[in-house]
This record gives sequence, C-alpha cells and structure tokens, in this order.
Amino acid sequence: MPGRTRRQYRKWALAHFFYDLVRRTPLNAPTSEIEERLAAGAPDVEVLLVEVVSGDTLRLFIDHPEGITFEHCAQVTALLSEYSATYSIEVSSPGEDRPLTKPQHFSRFLGHRAKLRLREARDGHKSLTGELVGASEQEVTIAAGEGVVSIPYELIDRSNLVPGD
Repeated sequence: MPGRTRRQYRKWALAHFFYDLVRRTPLNAPTSEIEERLAAGAPDVEVLLVEVVSGDTLRLFIDHPEGITFEHCAQVTALLSEYSATYSIEVSSPGEDRPLTKPQHFSRFLGHRAKLRLREARDGHKSLTGELVGASEQEVTIAAGEGVVSIPYELIDRSNLVPGD
C-alpha cells in the first residue's frame, strides 16, 4: 500500500471489485438463437444487444418501429423463459444512448454522434467519439478528434449513440 492509507486502499480495492463485478460481457453464442426465437414469436421486435451482466443477468435491448412498451418487454421475457433457470432476465428499450451492433444500425444513424470502444488500441486510442459519416457492411467511418477514421466492425467491442443529438 505504498503512498496510500489503509482507508484509501480499501476504497480503491472496493471500487475495483465492483467494477469487475458489473463488467458487461456480450453474449455471442445464444444471440442468434434469441433473435430466431423472437423473430418467430415477436416478429416486429428487433434485438439490438444481448449481454450478460455480473455473470447471472441476461440483459436485452430491444426496439420496435412504434417504440417499446411494457407489453413488448413482457412478451420478450415470456419468450425467453427457459433462460430464467440460469439468468435473471432484463429487457429494456434502447434509450438515448442506444447500442449500435449491426451495420444497418450505423447506416440508420449517419450524421449522429456515437462512441466506439475498440477491442484493442488503435493509434493509441481504445475509444473514439464523433459523428458517424459512413457505414458499409464491413466498417463504419467516424469523424472523431483524430480525424476521419474507418473501423472494421470486428474491432469494435461496444458502440452506442451519444445522447443529445
């Protein structure tokens, strides 16, 4: 504990423990299974993001052309009832900071500000925030403080709109 009091160290350790506890993990394997199940049972509901939080919570962000209602969330929860043996299920609307997970999401929000968190540092940065200026099936182009940068989707760990735009 050099340079820290016992109290400062405990506070630091506790903060890092909780950070590790709530770290989000994208759920890759069952995502397509969940999307297929919802396509059959709730065809107008789009799955934006599926992730496991704290190891035992399955969190889904969903969208609907007319907005998300409580009934949509209840319907999705019911369709995923078999996951409730393993996970606590949270279903939510995307909100202002909606996740961007598919090429069509990036295309839909061209001209809006977004934050991209990368899997590994690129030119010394693991995070970029700027205006979405292009999106293809392979990459997104963002005008950030570093200039106009194209990032392949497979290098993006997480991305979302920046509220206020």
